[in-house]
Amino acid sequence: MKEIVERKVEFATPWFELRAKRLAGEGAPYYSLRMQDYVSVVALTRQHELILVRQYRPAIERSTLELPSGHVEPNETPEASARRELAEECGFDAPNLEHLGTLLSDTGRHENRLWAYLALDATPVAGPHILEPEVERVIVPRTRLPELLSRGEFDHALHLAVLMLVVSRHGAQLLALK
Repeated sequence: MKEIVERKVEFATPWFELRAKRLAGEGAPYYSLRMQDYVSVVALTRQHELILVRQYRPAIERSTLELPSGHVEPNETPEASARRELAEECGFDAPNLEHLGTLLSDTGRHENRLWAYLALDATPVAGPHILEPEVERVIVPRTRLPELLSRGEFDHALHLAVLMLVVSRHGAQLLALK
């Protein structure tokens, strides 16, 4: 196993750090991005509707259809972050939140993790609630998921991996994929 003999932050922003890591016996450093861990939630209502969000993503210069997601804030557990993001982005509460697993976003470049959750029987947040600006809540019958996938409307690779965790734990029928 190779040993890292030096770590150095080359560049830092509020969103990420570019880190140089020098391996024993190698001259050039290896670079990676350190970003906050984040959560993604597959949320279904009691009526078997899938709760999604649509938002503009400057990195790819278009709007995308995604799972409710967001950063794990300092001093916040991933589960608390999942509940907060579902409420902020969609106005829903997750009384039953199941941790599906923790994924590595890109082992060749990124240091962060994606915490994946399933929220069954999600219900609207009690009382008045203002949704996160610039994020559109999209609620669709779960039976439309195969169509969204086949038309390429739902194309966030890591979110597709989270859906696969649901299928591996609960079977394809939960998401109407069979």
